[in-house]
Amino acid sequence: MHLVAEVALNVPLYRNFDYLIEPHIQPNISVGCRVAVQFGRQQLIGIVIKLKSNSEFMAKLKPISRLVDNQPIIDNHLISLVEFASHYYQYPLGESYQVALPNLLNKGENLDKSAVPIIKLVDDTATVTGKKQRQLIEHLVDSGSTPVTELSALGFSSSTVKSLLEKSIIEKTVEYNRDWQSKPLTIGDKPKLNREQAVALAAINQQSGYTCYLLEGVTGSGKTEVYLQALEKPLEQGKQALVLVPEIGLTPQTVNRFRRRFPNVPIMLWHSAMTDHERLSTWRAAQNQSAAIVIGTRSSVFLPFAQLAMIIVDEEHDLSFKQQDSLRYHARDLACFRAAKLAIPLILGSATPSLESVQNAINNKYQLLTLTERAQTQTNNHYVLLDMRGQHQQSGLALATLEYIKKELDRAKQVMVFLNRRGFSPSLICHECGWLSQCQRCSTNATYHKHIRNLICHHCGAQEHVPTQCPSCGSTQIIPAGQGTEQIAEFLSEAFPDTPITRVDRDSTRKKGSLEAALNEINKGEPRILIGTQMLAKGHHFSEVSLVVIMDVDSGLYSYDFRATEHLAQLITQVSGRAGRSGEAGTVLLQTHFPEHPLLQDLINNGYQDFSRYALSERAETQLPPFSCLAIIRCESHKLNDINNFLYDLIPEQLPSSIQLLGPVPAALERIAGKYRYQLHVQGNNRKQLHLYLNQLVSYISQSKLAAKVRWSIDIDPVSMA
Repeated sequence: MHLVAEVALNVPLYRNFDYLIEPHIQPNISVGCRVAVQFGRQQLIGIVIKLKSNSEFMAKLKPISRLVDNQPIIDNHLISLVEFASHYYQYPLGESYQVALPNLLNKGENLDKSAVPIIKLVDDTATVTGKKQRQLIEHLVDSGSTPVTELSALGFSSSTVKSLLEKSIIEKTVEYNRDWQSKPLTIGDKPKLNREQAVALAAINQQSGYTCYLLEGVTGSGKTEVYLQALEKPLEQGKQALVLVPEIGLTPQTVNRFRRRFPNVPIMLWHSAMTDHERLSTWRAAQNQSAAIVIGTRSSVFLPFAQLAMIIVDEEHDLSFKQQDSLRYHARDLACFRAAKLAIPLILGSATPSLESVQNAINNKYQLLTLTERAQTQTNNHYVLLDMRGQHQQSGLALATLEYIKKELDRAKQVMVFLNRRGFSPSLICHECGWLSQCQRCSTNATYHKHIRNLICHHCGAQEHVPTQCPSCGSTQIIPAGQGTEQIAEFLSEAFPDTPITRVDRDSTRKKGSLEAALNEINKGEPRILIGTQMLAKGHHFSEVSLVVIMDVDSGLYSYDFRATEHLAQLITQVSGRAGRSGEAGTVLLQTHFPEHPLLQDLINNGYQDFSRYALSERAETQLPPFSCLAIIRCESHKLNDINNFLYDLIPEQLPSSIQLLGPVPAALERIAGKYRYQLHVQGNNRKQLHLYLNQLVSYISQSKLAAKVRWSIDIDPVSMA
């Protein structure tokens, strides 16, 4: 008798597919194996999710073409995680596996296809003349050992590595420390915890099983130190840990701090800049316990750990934990599901926790641990609200702001200027007729990049040369409108010619190793002006920054997005935390036209903790998340009529009493890359009822001919209304 395998395939269909299991592969096939199957005219790689003795399509079934694995590559726990994600986020199961597995495995490659060599320091006393060679030795002193590909990403060339290999100063090996579990845990120098840190650590260590801890600590309060000491317990037991960080928080300094603390356990990375071979290597290391700790961005939540004993989510509020396409999962929420299933502790850390997490702590779903004292100084930063009304400005900076900057530079301190907008200016404008440099394919302006004399759309990537004359009236009076980091850097280099300027944004850090080089320059501690976007603002420790200037505060005060004030408060608090880390209080200067705004007043006078509780009371009054459940059906097409036909067809004559619909409404940017974008908001009082309604809706859409003319998706628990 033929057995039948139910297979999840990478196709955009909300169903799985049955295939016959030929007798010669029956002994080796099991749930969690990959198989090659014929689907239409193509061969696809799928995952076996169920074995059964019969199928309603028995007479029509095709046989499995080839068994890729003789053993399951994923266990039941990972299968349940992917199935939960697929069901909760209303996404096809086969495509969910595509997101959860490394690309090489999805292509049918061998499980042990990839082995990334690591570099170890053999002689730390050697003297070398080359600057890059010295830097590499210093890096390895810090990190202990580093995969070759990490060194490449940090800007160390193969010739630098080769020269040190030839001198036997370093060695290359593909053998990871697989026997780390059999050796006593070595712990590097660690500071003594203050009272609040010790209480938090004791709370984490004394409980067994699943508990979610919300570690709410002001910036600079030592949350990372609590993480490091909490990790000692599972590592001493020979078990593994996952540390989730935002993409911008994954810096060499962060990773090296973990490696210095635990020098004899293998610590590996997982992030979007890694190659397919590197990702498979880390995936396999988690599975065979060659990795004790993996520090990774959001998709590392799917890694197949053999003995996972703790999950830490740093900066749990960060928007980068939410996937914005395909399977639109939130890594923090999947970490909660995974930790509960495995009965292990989960630590969510943030100075500015999301309102959802704060509400869960208030409801005792999470155990709240607070750190109110800064580790470096006992004095809080001093806030200055600079009223920009009537102020004379130069490149968006008030004269009073320049005086503050000069004062700190005269004290041999560093100054950070934060502006979350790269380029020279957001657009060009004609001084004669008011023409704006708009993107032809998007509902937004094209940004002026002066150093390359180009207009670039940051949404679709379209580029064009800067016109010499106004396309509308022919005038040559075309001038920048607004400010970007490039313009601020140019202006401040002229205003303070003797002070070095470091600009950190996506444009200035494109080359490998450029971010690391910039951070090294900053950390020398010499007087300097730092200019940057969010890349510079979060997760970095700059001991000599005494003044932080935040430009364009007002953009988040009045917005269509009900989460805008929450995001602005988080941003201000996080950026402000870069000041005052040397033992003395820093100054945070906010340029605003609305100094009396209640959000700003509450935030600077009472702190984020007070703001978050007040914001929750507002959400409760308006019945917005987390006091209701929200999903957005997003739709895009080159033809607006197709969008309207599709979305209006989804609105029934009568809705369930627990469900509300809003829309269709245009997205904040109605058109991107030539496609119109509209939304239908679905709000429910009860999560179970909302998902029941969405299940019915997905089933209806799957049968709809109108759906074939548009690109649509469902975003559960959206973090942004854009």
